[in-house]
Amino acid sequence: MSLNSIPTCHLPSVFALSLFAAVSFLSVPFALAKAPMQRTQAPGFYRTMIGAFEVTALSDGTAEMPMDELLSEPGEKTREVLKEAHLDTPMEMSVNAYLINTGDRLILVDTGSGDGLGSSLGKLPKNIIAAGYKPDQIDDILLTHLHPDHVGGLVRNGAAVFPNAKIHASRVEATFWLSPSNAASVSNQAGFVTSVQASLAPYVASGRFQPFDGDAEVVSYVRARKAEGHTPGSVVYVIESNRERLLLIGDLIHAGPVQFADPAITFAFDSDPAKAANARRNVLGQAAADGDMIGAAHLPFPGLGYVRRELDAYRWLSINYSITFH
Repeated sequence: MSLNSIPTCHLPSVFALSLFAAVSFLSVPFALAKAPMQRTQAPGFYRTMIGAFEVTALSDGTAEMPMDELLSEPGEKTREVLKEAHLDTPMEMSVNAYLINTGDRLILVDTGSGDGLGSSLGKLPKNIIAAGYKPDQIDDILLTHLHPDHVGGLVRNGAAVFPNAKIHASRVEATFWLSPSNAASVSNQAGFVTSVQASLAPYVASGRFQPFDGDAEVVSYVRARKAEGHTPGSVVYVIESNRERLLLIGDLIHAGPVQFADPAITFAFDSDPAKAANARRNVLGQAAADGDMIGAAHLPFPGLGYVRRELDAYRWLSINYSITFH
């Protein structure tokens, strides 16, 4: 349509519309440019299914870790591998926990750090609520090991955060960390001993701390499997439903790009580095062979995925994001 074809009586309205459109177009960038950046993330939970069980990954937050100083390879090599993965050091490391709803029980694996390790952590209770649950609904808490970033969330201001839960951990692990004499034997983790004992104190006092021995069925459908090395009594928990399995591996992996490529690389806080490396190889090898899902405490949230073996290394395959449940 040409301007000549528009009736003269309509020309003012056409020009008015054109002018309005031009002014509106010019004003949009200026309006958008004034919107403040939000700088917040969505609540940290993600759900998937293992057989008939609902599994909710929960974020406690993240912590910056100087991986080039903490891993057992030269720092230059660590920095190179992380750079190839578009990461830097200090590396922002996730702290994850997992809530399993069997339909009969609510089972939480690990509890995050609580208030003791900085403001970027300690978000687990809020994320439990955001995920639709309450801390007092949890029946059992299974601890992969007793480092402060796994047990610190048990208490707040000395009181139990999970007032109705029974707490389970390996007896070897419990004996080590609750012994008054062990602070001297872990010189690089001496502060951990006091922190761990304070976190467990209200549950020990009430009789709700219940250690177990060795490989055992801790609660229905959940078995513990020994994986010592990171700590004296570290375990992996195996959740099974309808022939599907989830392995919750705790701290077998701290820096994915480095330790999947070379499982022999250990972490400064491993109490027995050789055993820790061996546990990592064994668990990853079995998970790869059996096609089991893995949930890892320190892989990027939600820390859920699979591994594929490639000679002596492994490739991490994060689960596909989904909003549906099968």
